[in-house]
Amino acid sequence: MNVLHLTCLVCGKTYRPDDVGYVCPDHGDDGVLDVVYDYERIAASLDREAIAGDDMWALRPLLPIGEGAALPPLRIGGTPLYRSPRLAKRVGVAEVWIKDEGVQPTGSLKDRASAMAIVKADERRVEVITTASTGNAAAALAGVAASVGRATVIFVPAAAPAAKVAQLLAYGARVLLVDGSYDDAVELCLRSAEKLDWYNRTTGFNPYMSEGKKTVAHEIARQLDWHMPDAIFVSVGDGCIVGSLWKGFTDLLELGWIGGIPRIIGVQAAGSAFLAEAWANKEDILTKPPIHPETVADSIAAGAPRDRIKAMRAVVESDGAFVTVSDESILAAIPTVASQAGVFPEPAAAASWAGVEVARETGVISAGDRVVAISTGTGLKDIPAAMRAVSGAGAHAHHVAPDLGSVANALEDLTG
Repeated sequence: MNVLHLTCLVCGKTYRPDDVGYVCPDHGDDGVLDVVYDYERIAASLDREAIAGDDMWALRPLLPIGEGAALPPLRIGGTPLYRSPRLAKRVGVAEVWIKDEGVQPTGSLKDRASAMAIVKADERRVEVITTASTGNAAAALAGVAASVGRATVIFVPAAAPAAKVAQLLAYGARVLLVDGSYDDAVELCLRSAEKLDWYNRTTGFNPYMSEGKKTVAHEIARQLDWHMPDAIFVSVGDGCIVGSLWKGFTDLLELGWIGGIPRIIGVQAAGSAFLAEAWANKEDILTKPPIHPETVADSIAAGAPRDRIKAMRAVVESDGAFVTVSDESILAAIPTVASQAGVFPEPAAAASWAGVEVARETGVISAGDRVVAISTGTGLKDIPAAMRAVSGAGAHAHHVAPDLGSVANALEDLTG
């Protein structure tokens, strides 16, 4: 394993991986740690032109796992990056790509972190794995754990979409619906895991979850033949994915494989804009009080993002930005991306594209830019929201009688 140490992003103190659990002991749950690698050693043994495989484990020397680690059997990573000239024309930029994470085994990018959690739990020989989630991280953990026969206990806000809860139950997880917010679920998960000695997958607490998610950046670079786009857009809730993008591109920059890190644009729902507000107002993210999040995009609702330090670092260090989008624009983006690029996003995933549109309108990106938008999860995760979206766009199904005359009447709007 090529890990040098873990560094606290609050105080800078370093730890050997075996000397600490999840966070810096001096700062409690807020003492988020970052995994630091021996890039010189990695560069001496890893050739980008000789990389084998295209799943999340393809750049294994850049991951915090040993040579003998047992990997889950599900194929995770290697998701498609689709070029979309129609979306590029729609907003007036040079090029647009959609990274479709909805094709992962459980339907979201969170499978990457959950696969890492399974490997790390196996290292520690812990039988039960837990997490708190609005749905996607929970489904990812339950699904990947099911593939290796590992028990899971999941804390989910009671308001989570029924489709996501159904996934958890189908995978055999023990599901605890918390009568409270996502932040309440996180707190209950943290205290329960500590008391019962479960392995905790919760992002913004477990430093290795970022390392799993950063593989999406590695893939984007490979798929674009190491030519970086000008900007990458991703929706932001807890902040782990956006922070992981910076980490993944930093890996490649340190190895000399790319010439620079693209601007990272974090997209937040207007009703859950903790980080966007802090960035715009230059607030201290460690002392800023939690907000009360309200958004149709449940996957990015967070009162005080757990991974806010890494998220802010990603945007600031890449000379990026945070933008906010309304729930109406999030819902409108679902049929836009689906009809223009053939990718069906859930609300949180659609927020990425809504952010592209806002960024173009406000001058955050310009006409000559090449842009990647990450669709973090499939629209099948939240069918009621998808139905609201298509209804708002004026789309509806036609009831017809079983005869050609009825079909002709229904198609008048197409034929004129």
